[in-house]
Amino acid sequence: MARGKLRIYLGAAPGVGKTYAMLSEAHRRVERGTDCVVGFVEHHDRPRTEVMLHGLEQVPRKDLEYRGTAFTEMDVDAVLERAPAVALVDELAHTNVPGSRNAKRWQDVEELLAAGIDVVSTVNIQHLESLGDVVESITGVRQRETVPDEVVRRADQIELVDMSPQALRRRMAHGNIYKPDRIDASLSNYFRPGNLTALRELALLWVADRVDEYLQQYRGEHNIRSTWQARERIVVGLTGGPEGRTLIRRASRMAAKGSGSEILAVYIARSDGLTAASPKELAVQRTLVEDLGGTFHHVIGDDIPAALLDFARGVNATQIVLGSSRRKTWQYIFGPGVGATVARESGPTWTCTSSPTARSPRAAACPSPAGRASAAPGSSGAGWWASGGPRS
Repeated sequence: MARGKLRIYLGAAPGVGKTYAMLSEAHRRVERGTDCVVGFVEHHDRPRTEVMLHGLEQVPRKDLEYRGTAFTEMDVDAVLERAPAVALVDELAHTNVPGSRNAKRWQDVEELLAAGIDVVSTVNIQHLESLGDVVESITGVRQRETVPDEVVRRADQIELVDMSPQALRRRMAHGNIYKPDRIDASLSNYFRPGNLTALRELALLWVADRVDEYLQQYRGEHNIRSTWQARERIVVGLTGGPEGRTLIRRASRMAAKGSGSEILAVYIARSDGLTAASPKELAVQRTLVEDLGGTFHHVIGDDIPAALLDFARGVNATQIVLGSSRRKTWQYIFGPGVGATVARESGPTWTCTSSPTARSPRAAACPSPAGRASAAPGSSGAGWWASGGPRS
C-alpha cells in the first residue's frame, strides 16, 4: 500500500486562518468528488470556522476520561476503518489525553499515512521542537506541546498561512479568535506587535529554508548546473592562512546587506594530504564563520579551482569571495592562479577577491561598477572584483 501524502498549513500564531484554509481546501476536494472526512477539527467556538464544518462528513470522536474530566480525541481506529481518501486532522502538535492510542497527535497522523490515507493538518511555527528556546525568548512563554521538525519537513506540501501583525490584532480585537474576556490580556501579552512580527519572521524563514530544499532537490534531479539567483548565497574560499578571517568578516558584511543571505566557508584539501594549512587556524576560522551564522565545509579535491566551482554550483552560490594570489610573478609562467581561474570559469557567478596583506579596511577591494576589475585604495592593485553576470 502506498503511503499517504501529508499537507500542512503552517502559521505564525493562533488565529491567522490555518483551520479555515484547511476546511476550504476540504470543500474544494469534496466538490471535485474526493472522499474527504474530518478526523478531528477544533473550531474553538469561532463562528466562521464552525460554519465551514457544515457539509463535511465528521468521523465520531473517541470519549476519554482523565482525572474526573471528560475529553474527546480523534478515534484513530474509526478513521482507519472508514478508510477515506483524505482525512483532516487539526493541531498536529497536540498532546493526546493519557490513555489514548498514541501520546501525540502527529503519531496518530503517522498511522493514517502508513495506511495510505492522505492527511491535511495544521501547526503553528512556535510548536516546532527546534524553535522552543527561540520562541520562549521572544514571547516569554514555553510551548509545552511540540512536534519534531522532521515530521513537518517530511510533509509533501507545506503552505504558509500568512497575516500581518496589525491585521491579526484587529481580528483579535473583533472577537474572531478568543472570547471577549481573553482579548485585552492577549493583546497586551502574547499578541504584542513585536512578538507577532518576530514569529512571522520565524515562519517565513523556516518556509524559505524548506523551499530551498525543494529547489536543491529539483536542480539535482534535473542536473541543473547554472546558478539561479533566487537567494543570496556567498561562498568563501579558504586557504588556511590568517587572511581567511578577513574574508569571512567581509562576506558577513556583504551578507548583512540582504535579508536571508547565507555564508558558506569552504576549504579545499588535496587528496594526498599534503597541505600548508594550519589546523589551528582552520579551527579558528570555523568557529568564526559559525559565530557569524555561516557554515564551514571541508572538501577533498586535487584541482582546487574546479573543486571550488563545483561546490559553489552545487549550493547554488551567487558570489565567491577569495584571497588574492600569493604567487611570485615568475610562477605565473606555469599558468594562472586560483583566483584568475575561478574568475574565468565562474560564468554568471560573482567573484570578489581581497588582498590578504591588507592592513586596513581601505586596502580591501570594493565592488566596482559594471563588474570591471579595479584596485581598491591603498591595495596597489592587489585586490579586485570581477563579475561574470549582471549585478542585482
